[in-house]
Amino acid sequence: MNRTKGIIAGLLTAAMLAGCGSSTTAAATSAASTAAAKDSSSAAVSGTVTAAGSSALLPLAQEAATEFMKKNPDCVVTVNGGGSGEGLKQVADGSVDIGDSDVFAEEKLDASAASGLTDHEVALVAMAPVVSKDLDVDNLTTDQLIQVFTGKVTNWKDVGGPDEDIVLVTRPSSSGTRATFKKYALNGEEEASNQALETDDSGTLTQTVASTKGAIGYVALSYLTDNTDLKAVSIDGVEPTLKNVYSGDYKVWSYEHMYTKGDGSEAAQAFLKFMVSDEFAANVEKMGYGVVASLSDAAVATHKN
Repeated sequence: MNRTKGIIAGLLTAAMLAGCGSSTTAAATSAASTAAAKDSSSAAVSGTVTAAGSSALLPLAQEAATEFMKKNPDCVVTVNGGGSGEGLKQVADGSVDIGDSDVFAEEKLDASAASGLTDHEVALVAMAPVVSKDLDVDNLTTDQLIQVFTGKVTNWKDVGGPDEDIVLVTRPSSSGTRATFKKYALNGEEEASNQALETDDSGTLTQTVASTKGAIGYVALSYLTDNTDLKAVSIDGVEPTLKNVYSGDYKVWSYEHMYTKGDGSEAAQAFLKFMVSDEFAANVEKMGYGVVASLSDAAVATHKN
C-alpha cells in the first residue's frame, strides 16, 4: 500500500516538474519574441537626409534633426535655409531630399515640377510685423500697415508713432515669408524694396530691426520666443498669438510644408515621421509653432489653397 502511494507521488512530482519546465520555456520564448519585435520596430535609421528652404521653419527643422540624430546616430540630417523658393527648386531638381516651404509648391514652381512633389504639412507658423522694443508703436491697422510697407508713409508720426523715419527691412522675392505676409497682411499689395536692408535670414532680420532706429520688418513667431529686443505689432487690434491663429482671428500665418520628390528616401520618410510624432510634438508650440490639428474650421477656411 505504501509502495503504491510512493509510486503515485513520484509520478505526480514528475508531472508537475515537467509542467513547470514547459511553462518557463514558453514564458522565455514569449519574452524573447516581444524583445525581438521591439528591437525590430525601433531599428535605427542610417543614411543621410538633406533639407533646405524656409527660414521660418528652420529652427523647428534643426531641432528635429538634432533629436532625430540622437536616436539614429548612423543617420546624418543637414538642414539649411535659403528661402522657400530655393528649397522647392532644389527638391524638384534633386539637389536636396526635402524642400521646406511656407507656401504651396504650386505658388513657386510650374505645374509639371510641382506635380512630382509630395507635400508633408508638419506645423504652422504665424508671421508678425516687428519693431524694436523702444519704438512707441504697438498696433497698426491693415491700411496703415500697407502704407508703411509700400512706402507711401515714411514717418512713424503719420501712423500714430513718434516723429521718426521708417526704415523697411525687406525680404527677397524668393521668400515664402514674404509671400505669406503679402497675401494675408498686405492684401496682395507689393511691398517696397530696400535692397540695402534685404535678407531672407530671419536671424539677421531680427538683429537688423533691433539695432536700426525706426526699423520695421516681419518674422515668424518662432524667432520671438526668446527675443527681448523686439516686439510684435498687433494688426487691427489683434495680437499675433497662436491662440488667435487657432481661433481664426489672426490671419497672417501659413502651413509649414516639407516636400519630397515622390515619397522620398527611407531616411527622409523616417525623419518626416519623427517631425509629426507625439514624441516630438511638445517641441512644436514650445518653439512658437502651431499644431495643425488645433486649427478651428474658421481658421482653415481662410487658408485653402
